Amino acid sequence: MTAEAPRHDIVVVGASTGGIDALSQFVAGLPADLQAAIFVVLHMQPGFASILPELLSRRGPLRAGHAIHGEPIAPGRIYLAPPDNHLMLRPGFVQVVRGPKENGHRPSIDALFRTASIAYGPRVVGVVLTGYLDCGTAGLLSIKARGGKAIVQDPRDAQVVAMPASAIRHAPVDFVAPISDIPGLVTKLVGEPASPRPPHLPGVLAEVEGDEPGVGSDIVCPICHGKLTETEVNGYHSFRCHVGHSFSLESVAAEQAEEVERALWSAARALEESAALAGRLAASARGEMHQRFAEKEQAQMRDADLIRRILLAGGILARPDTSQTGDAPVTSEPNESTP
Repeated sequence: MTAEAPRHDIVVVGASTGGIDALSQFVAGLPADLQAAIFVVLHMQPGFASILPELLSRRGPLRAGHAIHGEPIAPGRIYLAPPDNHLMLRPGFVQVVRGPKENGHRPSIDALFRTASIAYGPRVVGVVLTGYLDCGTAGLLSIKARGGKAIVQDPRDAQVVAMPASAIRHAPVDFVAPISDIPGLVTKLVGEPASPRPPHLPGVLAEVEGDEPGVGSDIVCPICHGKLTETEVNGYHSFRCHVGHSFSLESVAAEQAEEVERALWSAARALEESAALAGRLAASARGEMHQRFAEKEQAQMRDADLIRRILLAGGILARPDTSQTGDAPVTSEPNESTP
């Protein structure tokens, strides 16, 4: 008697800005007898008590809850990444870990997608929803390389088009659909047998997933300042340091912009403190020394004021996926930005 072919029973979903509404519509359209487990990463701020499990459990027929490290995987459940923790899949169970941030986020969409692909191969269905930057693209490349299916929200239907547009541009997506149609597509795929595992994997996949280093890059990690290696596949550039921080080209630019902003604020503070000290020295000095300290105070205050005006003007230093947008918390407490 031939064993029944495995089906698409692992569904991984990633969302950022606008994701609460999109996820609510997604779970509302799923059937109560869905023979698959759903795993969700929504970018959110750390330090808040997320009410997303209760919200999604009320919106749809499937029970949603934060994943618990080591718990077994069961069909008909929605497992959510807890705030400030990666959700990763292993054969038969989940892992919840505080690993290095990926694309500046923890939880990371790519970490979920990548580990699901490694553990379950062609049984995985990856779904990328609304959000800034390009999170989820690298994860979909992993899923497709191992024979899984990829669904992306139609950018015209998404609150923020960047994540879906990047996935469509760089990954061989199977379906592009409005959020109202995605539950039906997932249900249809869950009922179909999965393809066999591909006999060979692209050599570059090991670099994208961090198992092998890419080529050396002249860019350093904006988080730990370690040397980055770079990999390119289908026009998608990924960077990774030896610690495990990983970035796309867009996310490393965003992280660097924040690093520059922090450095400029630090410079403004140092100049103002030095100017204050020069002013005190000028007050106690006489003659030529008084003049020199007074001029130093004025020059440093001018420089500090210039830096402040550059920072307050925003411009190229502004990051699109900030904690007030892409990382907005799902919380019962007020939303406050993190310094």
